[in-house]
Amino acid sequence: MTQDDRVGEYLRQLPPEARSSLLVELERLEACGAGVPGTSEILETLRAELRQGGQSHHRIGNPSRYFFSPVEPLLVDGAPEHDNSGRILRGSLAPIWQWISHDLLPTLVTEYVAEMRPLIAADNRTEITEVSAGFQTKVLGSLENVLRSPDDATRARSKLATYTASCAAYDDLVKLTLVLRERDALTKLSQDLPDNIVKFDRIQIARITALLDAFHKDHPEALPFALTLVARRLKRFWQLVRLAIWTAPSKNAADIAAAPYAIAVSMVLDRLEDKGTAFAAALKTNKVVDARRLLVEIGDAEHALRVWIGRLDQSEWGVRLSGAVSRIVTLIEAEASEFPTNSGTFPHRTASVVIDR
Repeated sequence: MTQDDRVGEYLRQLPPEARSSLLVELERLEACGAGVPGTSEILETLRAELRQGGQSHHRIGNPSRYFFSPVEPLLVDGAPEHDNSGRILRGSLAPIWQWISHDLLPTLVTEYVAEMRPLIAADNRTEITEVSAGFQTKVLGSLENVLRSPDDATRARSKLATYTASCAAYDDLVKLTLVLRERDALTKLSQDLPDNIVKFDRIQIARITALLDAFHKDHPEALPFALTLVARRLKRFWQLVRLAIWTAPSKNAADIAAAPYAIAVSMVLDRLEDKGTAFAAALKTNKVVDARRLLVEIGDAEHALRVWIGRLDQSEWGVRLSGAVSRIVTLIEAEASEFPTNSGTFPHRTASVVIDR
């Protein structure tokens, strides 16, 4: 028996739920650039099996997708090792859904899925929205009860760990609870914001700040999610920093840190670190075009932060930025050292220009 045969036999012996969890975890690792060598065939086998068996994967249009619809604008593909303020990792959705389905509210989920499937097949969007909203409200009540109890919260964290190795799943569950609680307010803000912010000048910043001020007054805990909705409309993710600077008495880091929208700086650093993770994955798989694009975006963000924020190096933000850039430069130097100087495999000289040390 070959190794492939042994792997196939092992997969066939796993129960369906375990195979689904394995697929989710392998895809999460792949998205983070930490894929396990030799798993491509396993992924294809698992995906094919789900299709043949009529099972729905969490990425496909299914009842779980409609349940998570309020968080779709807040999803990000990133590494679970650091927090993403105002964002939820896409890889956390599947284990959270499995926990809700198998541990939190199994009967309610079964009823919801049974009710939703014919509506989805008929593309009855009005009833789909009504049923999913009602289900969200019921799940929200249960989630709030769980998180209110330290013992129940500990059990939830432990159970989630059986569905994923990601350290972010529980924190994303907490964020999901908050988003469900504030979903109507976030939807209204999203409708009030322009679809695209081409020029983030003083006039536009003042308009956006007025909307955020009104939102922040009534929904202070949900501010990071509101800022994410703004960031999605910007031409460059690092432009979000202008909101923090706009509301500060000066451009010095200490004054900006005390401003109402100071968290915008941390959120930009979150995105920069996620792009660093994506850059590492592109290097690992020799996707030179993607690596070049990400490197330019990272370099532009670093330049903007250093120009716009005074005394940045004296702040925690500056330490964090320097650490992120140093890791990227180390990756570039390690990659370049493996090839002859004239090989052209990776633009090492370009990197030294883009990231001004």
